Order: sequence, then structure tokens, then C-alpha cells
Amino acid sequence: MANSKYEYVKTFEKSDNLLPLTYIVVRIDGRGFHKLSSKYGFEKPNDRRALDLMNAAATGVLKELPDICFAYGISDEFSFVFDKTCTLFDRRESKIVTTIVSSFTSYYTHLWSLYFSTKPLSPPLPSFDGRAVLYPAERPLRDYICWRQVDCHINNLYNTTFWALVAKGGIPKTQAEDKLKGTVAADKNEILFKNYGINYNEEPEIFKKGSFVYRSFDVLDTPSTRDVSDECGPVLSSPASRIQQEKEKRKGDKMSILVDHLDLIKDDFWHRRPWLLSGRPR
Repeated sequence: MANSKYEYVKTFEKSDNLLPLTYIVVRIDGRGFHKLSSKYGFEKPNDRRALDLMNAAATGVLKELPDICFAYGISDEFSFVFDKTCTLFDRRESKIVTTIVSSFTSYYTHLWSLYFSTKPLSPPLPSFDGRAVLYPAERPLRDYICWRQVDCHINNLYNTTFWALVAKGGIPKTQAEDKLKGTVAADKNEILFKNYGINYNEEPEIFKKGSFVYRSFDVLDTPSTRDVSDECGPVLSSPASRIQQEKEKRKGDKMSILVDHLDLIKDDFWHRRPWLLSGRPR
């Protein structure tokens, strides 16, 4: 850029480089999706088309950005996890977040007609917001994913019971809300099974566990036994050379991307997939 008397305006820009050697989680959420779901007649309590569309958009983002280790989504939200050594955009928060949000929104609107062929989009169009959160070690990162999956289960059990009362039981929404106040999981399961013959355990896994989007490296037959409970910080290592980074990128580009609905809380899941938190085989 040529020097000019106006160049001083750059001094007003704020540095927003994220801390090094921390996991970056970019979480996006749909804006006004309650109104959007009503506008396009999403099925209650879950619309498989809408969830598959979210997963397809997340898959597109992973294809665009090999720096992402994996993503986890429920309802109208998705969390994208970057490795501790990620140097994308020199770890500038604004660039990383806006790239994820804009890429996801682009794929979501582009793929919409594949899932809602009889319901073309019209303004106001779907949009998402996003934020970045840093986690210093593997344990709190995994706990974050566990928190989101537990939320998925709690919300889905409530919504499944609520809409059974409304749609199958003919109960007004306010009355259904009152009936569910103070209930625990066992109470909701009993309502579903006793009144409507619904065994919650047989509900589709995508509804109960959310969606895990990742690259298809091999699962270990013998799980790693590395304990992360006492991990208090990242292990420092020499950064990969540019040539190594390019090799890893090309390798990642060739990997197929899978969408699974698995139990992410148990240690066994992570021990059998030690490469998940780096996005490459170890």
C-alpha cells in the first residue's frame, strides 16, 4: 500500500490475535430460527431434513478448511474445533469467526433446495452468528463437547415429550408446559411410553446425540490410555515446517468426511481416535 497522509487510520484497528497453543472453538447459532422453522413448517419436535441440511453445510465447511479438526452440531448450532497449533489467518479472531459464519451460511442457503425442494427461500434469509472460545487443554475441550451433547439429550427429551402431549394428546401448549414443570427424565420417559407407546431409547440417534462431523482416519483397535484428567496445559512442540503443513493439508483434502451420531462422553470414543484433536493421524 502506498504511503499517504491517510494511512494513520490503520492505527485505529484493534489487534485480535487469539492466544497461541490453545484449542479454538467457533460456535455458530441460527438467528431467529424459531420464526424460520415456523415459516417453512419444520416438523416437531425434530425435522430430519433441517438437521441433514445443517450437517451438509458443516461438511462443506470442513472441506473448505482443513485446519478444522472436527465439528459437533445440535439443532441450529454447530461448534467447529481447531487444533492448538492452528495458524489460520495468524489466529485473528475476526477473520476466523467471520470465515466460518459466512462459509456455513453460504452452504446452508446453497443446499437448501436439496432438502426443502417445495419451499424456496425468501427474505428474511437464514443467517447465523458466531463466537470464538479458547480452551487451554484437552480436558476442558472435551468437557465442552460433553456439555453440548448433554444439552442435546435434555432438550430433545423435553421437546419429544412436550410435542407428544400437544400433537398426540391434544393438550394446549401452556398446559403441556405446566405438566412438565419439575419433571425429571424418568417422569418424561414414563409419560411417553405409558401414554403414547413411545420408547425414547428407540428414537433416532441423531435426535438424542447430535451430529459429529470428522475426517475418516482409521479407528485404533487398541485404545490409547493417555490420561488427560491432570492435563493443565498444552505440550510444547516444534511447529511443522511449511512443507509438512502442505503435505498434511493435501492428505486431509483426500480424506472423506463422515457424519456420525455417537456417544462423545465416554473416554473410549476419544481413546480410539487420538487423531481427532489434531485433524491428522498420530
